[in-house]
Amino acid sequence: MPSLFRVLDITAWTGVFWVALGFLGQALFMGRMLVQWWASEKVKSAVVPPSFWWLSLVGSSMLMTYFVWRVEIVGFLGQSTGWLIYIRNLWFIYGGKAEK
Repeated sequence: MPSLFRVLDITAWTGVFWVALGFLGQALFMGRMLVQWWASEKVKSAVVPPSFWWLSLVGSSMLMTYFVWRVEIVGFLGQSTGWLIYIRNLWFIYGGKAEK
């Protein structure tokens, strides 16, 4: 049976925390699609609720933190572009509405 450290690609028990953070971030990031699907099914139209953007932001932030710990620049950069978009969309929803 392979050791937990080898399976998780870690060298210390503190790594378990970081891997758990990465898994939780990924679960939140994937969960946003279920939220969007459920919201759209409810109204029978394509909608993107604010919770989609919150799950995107929190999941992405957790994944970026995990990628920094893993020193994975590709994963970090992949999440960082979307992160800016999530912030911008939340700004539009909660406070950035232009006066007409």
